[in-house]
Amino acid sequence: MITAQRVDFIAVPAKDRAQLAKFYEDTLGLEKSPTSTERWIEFETGNVTLAIVVPEEAGVEFAPLPFGTIALRVPDVDAAKAKLQEAGVPFAGETWDSGVCKGAAFTDPDGNGIVIHHRYEPYRDGRSPDEQV
Repeated sequence: MITAQRVDFIAVPAKDRAQLAKFYEDTLGLEKSPTSTERWIEFETGNVTLAIVVPEEAGVEFAPLPFGTIALRVPDVDAAKAKLQEAGVPFAGETWDSGVCKGAAFTDPDGNGIVIHHRYEPYRDGRSPDEQV
């Protein structure tokens, strides 16, 4: 067995790296890593890095990430959804509220599944979801 220490990055498949990176930076407002290059673009989210990759460059056929693969924590799902809709992002279905968290799903321009999400219910140990771990 391996000893996984953490998740270093999630590879987000792109058909057009520059176009998808523009969406992540300009539409979603994610911070582009200063170590990014033309061929390796990363976005920092606070706890995990999203790397925009072209699968065919590694000999792999393009396939988008399925629903919910990337869940971006936002302070207010309704406000974030409204801003994204104003920017032309179509959402799949309605915003949901599970009684523990709230979320809304959409896809990026290449079809990768993204959820904007906010957990409001405290964890079982009493910690607030807003506390930094």
